[in-house]
Amino acid sequence: MNDNAPRTGLYGLMAEFTTPEQLLDAANKTYAAGYRQMDAYTPMPVEGLADAIGFRKHYVSQAVLTAGLTGCVGGFGLLYWISKIAYAHNVAGRPMNSWPAYIPITFECTVLLSALMAVFGMFAMNGLPQPYHPVFNVPEFARASKDRFFLCVEAGDPLFDKERTREFLSALTSYEVADVEN
Repeated sequence: MNDNAPRTGLYGLMAEFTTPEQLLDAANKTYAAGYRQMDAYTPMPVEGLADAIGFRKHYVSQAVLTAGLTGCVGGFGLLYWISKIAYAHNVAGRPMNSWPAYIPITFECTVLLSALMAVFGMFAMNGLPQPYHPVFNVPEFARASKDRFFLCVEAGDPLFDKERTREFLSALTSYEVADVEN
């Protein structure tokens, strides 16, 4: 598909709410109704919202742990290889494999790889940077960073039917339901 081609079609329907409690209640009811492809947009964190929309994947922590262990093993292995195999020098009768001297570098390698994975893994797993998203086409969405709360049910959801979904979202005490065009 050509990335320069104009985006057409319906991305989904977006309901606007005035309070976080209304959004959380609507998200719980929407998930209970069987909708799974949805997202919420708020100007502040709303406790319990991630669970309400069915977000349960947390792979950043696993990736950071894996990177940290890789840094730990890699740092220790590099120092062992340097001092024992590649450039072995017996200085003052000390043992060739003096592991206590490796601890600072091993720790630093662990922290470095963990921090890099946390930053780049978070960006990659969140699909960032994302300069364009269809929800930006809704004029009211400009208030998502100020004082409004939005719940968007995507058109790719198996239960999505434009009219039935619009009626469902309107019944959830939403301020307004808007079409989100691609």
